[in-house]
Amino acid sequence: MEIERKFLIREKPDKLTLFPCLVIEQAYLCTNPVVRIRRQNEDYYLTYKGKGLMAREEYNLPLNKEAYGHLLSKADGNIISKKRYLIPIDTPAFAAHYKPSGKLPALTVELDIFEPPFAPLILAEVEFPDVETADAFLPPAWLGEDVTNDVEYHNSSMSRKIFS
Repeated sequence: MEIERKFLIREKPDKLTLFPCLVIEQAYLCTNPVVRIRRQNEDYYLTYKGKGLMAREEYNLPLNKEAYGHLLSKADGNIISKKRYLIPIDTPAFAAHYKPSGKLPALTVELDIFEPPFAPLILAEVEFPDVETADAFLPPAWLGEDVTNDVEYHNSSMSRKIFS
């Protein structure tokens, strides 16, 4: 089960080089249901995602480089490329407004900086262990507008976007 909230980021945060970075390329074989392939650095995955916005089924299977390349040639729509920075939410530079209650777990912001044609889009995702924790989460101000329920910001929707 994937339980996550998404936030629109207006400005690229400073000091991103302090955090781990993943280089991601992904494409969609189907968007209903979502069947995605992803290269994440040198790892490859096939992912199935069920219906839903904040909470939905998610299954990941490993692929090898050859299978990824074969499936990539069959993908529909846009290939999405982005850099993902993994930022612990309690990092002092970013946590000015985050005051977790005793029950909230340590959380990580997955900050995605998109390459063209989606640049300058920057989205942040925060994954949660359960829906109750996701609902109780009070995001720090730097996370910006909550777009969890806006399908326009789901990568599967972005893969279908037409550019003139």
